[in-house]
Amino acid sequence: MTEVGPGLWSRGNVLLTPAFSGGTWVIAKRRAKKRPLLTTGSRTPLQPSLKAGVPVHRFDHYLVFILLSLGGGLLIGLINMPGEWYDALAKPWFTPPNWLFGPAWTILYILIGIAGARTFEQSRTSPAMIAWIAQLVLNFAWSPAFFGLQLPALGLAIIIALLLSILAFIGLSWRRDLISSALFIPYGLWVGYATALNAAIVSMN
Repeated sequence: MTEVGPGLWSRGNVLLTPAFSGGTWVIAKRRAKKRPLLTTGSRTPLQPSLKAGVPVHRFDHYLVFILLSLGGGLLIGLINMPGEWYDALAKPWFTPPNWLFGPAWTILYILIGIAGARTFEQSRTSPAMIAWIAQLVLNFAWSPAFFGLQLPALGLAIIIALLLSILAFIGLSWRRDLISSALFIPYGLWVGYATALNAAIVSMN
């Protein structure tokens, strides 16, 4: 007989407890209820999945977002190439060579896609996700406005809004996903430089 608690003993699966009856103490017997053992592989409310609250990074998400950013950006760039009109504009001294735009935007669009996939996996309706969508729409709108319509002033308005949306994404993602926020820093620096270039072209023409 084994003591399992104050005033409680067990013999096998039978619990023995003292009880006062008829002026004398007697031993009352009752069967112990079997309780299921919690094992490592069991799923109970006390054992939530280790993945709860942690975003699962999926390759297809990254692929879709990179293709969307890179494919869309390159396609719009090819449709709205700088031509004779752009070559004839007066430009500031810090204007980069035309060949630099392609490699720079290719790298940036990949970073934009990675940040978008990470943000999408965390929350599809978060303010950071909304800011990411806004910056991509404005990004895709700039080349048609500046090169397609040949309206530098309209392009300036769009690129200022683009820069603000990039800064908003960085701020909104800073605490929640530092990696996504950091991926947008080169993007923000490049767009800040492009904004200054666009503003100079407007003022000189």
